[in-house]
Amino acid sequence: MPLVAPRMFDHTGIVVSDLAAARRFYDAVAAALGLATADNGDQAFLFGKSAEEPIPYLWVGTLRPSYWVEGSRAGINQMHVAFVAQSREMVDEFHRAGLAAGGRDNGAPGPREGAGNYYGAFVLDPDGNNIEAAWRW
Repeated sequence: MPLVAPRMFDHTGIVVSDLAAARRFYDAVAAALGLATADNGDQAFLFGKSAEEPIPYLWVGTLRPSYWVEGSRAGINQMHVAFVAQSREMVDEFHRAGLAAGGRDNGAPGPREGAGNYYGAFVLDPDGNNIEAAWRW
């Protein structure tokens, strides 16, 4: 039986305050990274590889998760998610697309000291979640 590397995660999720603004942002960065978004009801969508390879995914929606502690709300507990990029150019395009779709710069594309063979960029989504694209060689 061939050995299969385990996935890093099955899914994760973030709550957003404005689904339309979030959808514009994640549609743009998905296209830049060769990924996709898909509807998941009228209050959420999924961000991942494709319908053919649905896991892992990022759930993005306006619903209040049952596991949230009292007082939680969108944007109060920012999340960091790093997506794999296939090249420096893809990281650059992710950063450009994220900014053009309403994101805010949180780290221009470039190498990061102490991170080894790494080139990444950070964009804050409309709710302040730190979204990253990373290329490692």
